[in-house]
Amino acid sequence: MDGVKGPVNIQLPNNKKEKEREEGIGCRRTQGNDGAKYEDVCGGKLGCGASEIRITMTTSIPAGGGKLNYGVGDCKRQGCRRSSWITSVTFSRCIQKEISWSRRVSKFLRIQRCSSSQSPITENWKSIRTVTSYKRDGSTKYFDFAVIGSGVAGLRYALEVAKHGSVAVITKAESHESNTKYAQGGVSAVLCPTDSVESHMQDTIVAGAYLCDEETVRVVCTEGPDRIRELIAMGASFDHGEDGNLHLAREGGHSHHRIVHAADVTGREIERALLEAVLMDPNITMFEHHFAIDLLTSQDGSDTVCLGVDTLNTETLEVIRFISKVTLLASGGAGHIYPTTTNPPVATGDGIAMAHRAEAVISNMEFVQFHPTALADEGLPIRPTKTRENAFLITEAVRGDGGILYNLDMERFMPMYDERAELAPRDVVARGIDDQLKKRNEKYVLLDISHKPREKILSHFPNIAAECLQYGLDITRHPIPVVPAAHYMCGGVRAGLQGETNVQGLYVAGEVACTGLHGANRLASNSLLEALVFARRAVQPSIDHMKSSNLDFSASNWWARPFVPMALGINITDKIIQMTKEVRKQLQAIMWKHVGIVRSTMRLKTAERKIGELEAKWEEYLFREGWEPTMVGLEACEMRNLFCCAKLVVSSALARHESRGLHYTIDFPHLEESLRLPTIIFPCSPVKGTWSSQQLHKQSKYLELQP
Repeated sequence: MDGVKGPVNIQLPNNKKEKEREEGIGCRRTQGNDGAKYEDVCGGKLGCGASEIRITMTTSIPAGGGKLNYGVGDCKRQGCRRSSWITSVTFSRCIQKEISWSRRVSKFLRIQRCSSSQSPITENWKSIRTVTSYKRDGSTKYFDFAVIGSGVAGLRYALEVAKHGSVAVITKAESHESNTKYAQGGVSAVLCPTDSVESHMQDTIVAGAYLCDEETVRVVCTEGPDRIRELIAMGASFDHGEDGNLHLAREGGHSHHRIVHAADVTGREIERALLEAVLMDPNITMFEHHFAIDLLTSQDGSDTVCLGVDTLNTETLEVIRFISKVTLLASGGAGHIYPTTTNPPVATGDGIAMAHRAEAVISNMEFVQFHPTALADEGLPIRPTKTRENAFLITEAVRGDGGILYNLDMERFMPMYDERAELAPRDVVARGIDDQLKKRNEKYVLLDISHKPREKILSHFPNIAAECLQYGLDITRHPIPVVPAAHYMCGGVRAGLQGETNVQGLYVAGEVACTGLHGANRLASNSLLEALVFARRAVQPSIDHMKSSNLDFSASNWWARPFVPMALGINITDKIIQMTKEVRKQLQAIMWKHVGIVRSTMRLKTAERKIGELEAKWEEYLFREGWEPTMVGLEACEMRNLFCCAKLVVSSALARHESRGLHYTIDFPHLEESLRLPTIIFPCSPVKGTWSSQQLHKQSKYLELQP
């Protein structure tokens, strides 16, 4: 077995000795991919329309070559009730070795959506043939590559694949509006002679609470420096020191100075350079204000195949269908499942939810990173006149540059929580701040960098200084009020070493992906690095897939089209939008109160129940007002995606009976080495489900074998 050092022994549970509580019935014994037998146990509702969930630990043996292979077990039973039963797994090899991700023996917590029927199985999908984009009518467009998202991952990928075919870059708002734009700190890479790949790997794995995939970590840390050099060659401008070399900063969790940055607006500078190159490329067409609704999928034997995406032009309110040979999801995260987030308004989990509905495998959704230091508006001398759509980030680099955290009595508190103090990983610092706020019944803490020279502060953090000065705060003289805010999804669509998913023709890169790099907690400034590396690694397999695919223009007619609810009238539409905005706030409040920095089983179950009730109430209102399942609107579609992602987070959190990295629960406060496993959500076709769990279109014809 490739990459495995020593035997792997799986001890199956003895029913007479098992300690786990079992509340349900109807469990059965099935055959695993490795030939061993294990128990399939039905669990509670995923909340995404599945009739049941199965949680178990198992093993599968994927093929080599970095390709993902998923042994999704047959799951046809009905009527199973909730169970929190989990098998015991022990390993005879050293537990410090990282759990395999894509090529070696894989062990994981598994959450299986189940149903009483299989998806319709069709024959081989019809070939599609085109080299340049072809526009058959105003509502259908044909491209070799469709890229969903205009952040660093999507743009970097588009520039490479454009050398081999036509590319559509589909973005929800303006082309520059993405999480990349708001990335302040920088990109981590080994560019100093005293640093090493091994050191960067170790820092990443420690921060990730040893849940990272070692091979993925090695690939990213090794290839990172070349990706930085490519950006510089393309015109990205980073800060240099007096010696003429790149100025390398240090951030929490890093043992060396290795953060390449452009003051405190690094993401904006990278995006500027990439966008300029994209807009000059004749093979790339940018489609702004196109909201991705659902992926277009069909069945090829047992495989799901992606053939493009339906979008809503939010300016013309026209549904535009993109048929493509290859689709890259680079749509960012889901920060807006919480009321306070550093993410821009576009980050509503659209890519994760679409992929989930398209039967892609999802992983590690319980690991939501809360950035420890977002600007606390309540602590500013002059309060902002209106509520921000997203919290203003105070970069990790402020602490890396010597910033100190104090409570409101100016007592330094981080040394009480970790010997690394302010330079501890983000999960540790966020929990420390959260603990201070709860113990002292205060709304923010203070981050002080004013002891540093004024010139240095203004040169390193000009954007932060200018933002704070608008509200009467001079950061060179006074501390900054800060509070944790939802920041980054470490989980997402499970990807292999080349960005591939279990859906043929669908690749992922950036925050929407779960590559195994971050484990249970992302190391600071590793996100832009991961996006760059995996966007580049997905290129060659995408080109190979494109060249082996042909396109039939009739493909556009294989699915029913979603439509805008014009017939409902403006009054009803406005009422639905207003109702949806209120429901969104309620969902965010539930997530913040029950699925925040510190969790408990009771809180998570309460969240599961409340979210289910809220979704049912919202959908009942929609359909009572005349809404139909294939209708689309920006607010409603975002809401269904937020519901879907919130439920994935809650279900994954309930499955993890330990505290690891970003997932901290008072019921299981300790780290359990036997549970050092990724959480996997395998989809099956649901018997019936909520609106958020179902693709809006249905395939209108079966595909035929080509002669």
